[in-house]
Amino acid sequence: MSLKRVSLLIMVVAVALLTTNCAPAATPQPTEVAKEAPFVYAFFATPVEEPWVSVIKTAMDEAQAAGKVQWKYVDDLGYAGDLERVMREVIEKEKPDAIFGESFGNEEAVRSVARDYPDLPFVIGSGLGPADPNYAVFDNWIHEAGYLAGIIAGGMTQSDVIGVVGGYPVPEVNRIINAFIDGVHEVNPDAKVLVTFINSWFDPPAAKEAALAQIDAGADVMYAERFGVIEAADERDVWAIGMMADQYDLAPEHVLTSVTWNMRPTVDYALQQINAGTFVAQDLKDFSMMAKGGAMLAPYHGMEKNIPEDVLKLVEQKKDEIEKGLFRVNIDEAQPAGSQ
Repeated sequence: MSLKRVSLLIMVVAVALLTTNCAPAATPQPTEVAKEAPFVYAFFATPVEEPWVSVIKTAMDEAQAAGKVQWKYVDDLGYAGDLERVMREVIEKEKPDAIFGESFGNEEAVRSVARDYPDLPFVIGSGLGPADPNYAVFDNWIHEAGYLAGIIAGGMTQSDVIGVVGGYPVPEVNRIINAFIDGVHEVNPDAKVLVTFINSWFDPPAAKEAALAQIDAGADVMYAERFGVIEAADERDVWAIGMMADQYDLAPEHVLTSVTWNMRPTVDYALQQINAGTFVAQDLKDFSMMAKGGAMLAPYHGMEKNIPEDVLKLVEQKKDEIEKGLFRVNIDEAQPAGSQ
């Protein structure tokens, strides 16, 4: 090889090396770091076994399993001032990112705590309104599903007497029972609906006793707005409709369906706001309605074989109309006429 050719080869290699060394380095791809789920503490006056609270617990457990929240709760705090005291102690000690729970029977106490921590989001079950800057409210706006359940009850009764056992005659309970009664009369205008309030949110023996009295008065379909009614229906061999959660397993031979509340839409929306730093005080009631998946009738679990076909068709028709906004169930929060 000639000296000239060797020199040319050396120059080519040198240029190649220089070009390689001067090439821009590859831009490192950013590593996505998952944001830690917010830490939420919840407070309940009644035991978590109470159906209303159990629905919230189920939604929070599901959200935690999905990695959207870390949460703890204290339940059975009652109405004598313990809820406010415990809430303040936990906030100071645990430093949660948000507070969930309910304030029925403790309304002033919980709102007082919220006012003292204006930067802490509160997502509270309440029959009253939101309060700036940090107090959002929700409730079980499941009257639409209650109306559908009433259609079933009205179509199933043979005695034309239907029983309802409720907690307190407060607006949030009255609207569900009144919607249920409207559903009954949609298919059975002559049916009589007996309504008894036990003046307790969780007293299964009292609810059972009230239900037995209604059955003795001729009721052959029972709406279990309170826990304890289905046990009476099971013992007396009458039909029952559950409340809050799917209660079919409590009496598989007697529970036709249940008016169910799904808190996940409410929980997911509130957590999204908390994570984004955009939380505002607002009424979250729409997230408990049928159009957003917050309320529905539970599956029939094969019990549809006992329900007249025309009744089932009407339920499906009304359900479709409600979800499309073509039919609005009346909201009547007055105490049902003739209730005890």
